[in-house]
Amino acid sequence: MLIPRFLMRHQVSIEPYLGDSSKGPAYGPAAPVQCFLDAQVRMVRSPAGEQVTSSSTVYADPGTDAPPSSRVTLPDGQVTTVIWAKHRDGGGLPTPDHVEIALE
Repeated sequence: MLIPRFLMRHQVSIEPYLGDSSKGPAYGPAAPVQCFLDAQVRMVRSPAGEQVTSSSTVYADPGTDAPPSSRVTLPDGQVTTVIWAKHRDGGGLPTPDHVEIALE
């Protein structure tokens, strides 16, 4: 089961983080992602265990590629960075499977 399509009202662009290069961070090609964007500020833990502020959360379909430090362009043109992405699987329960992406 997926998040109902009528809730996927937003589109963001995700450039997956590939690592560091001699010229700085390297990103893959931008991919448009249909999603639900929740612009709510909240505290989350980074992959390093630090408590950081997340400005928004993206809820997207399973399989969405958004490793930490990926670059995300929001519908209003603002560019932000992925803190973490978690795959939420209902395990057969009647809950929507999705990827939850916390943004800086």
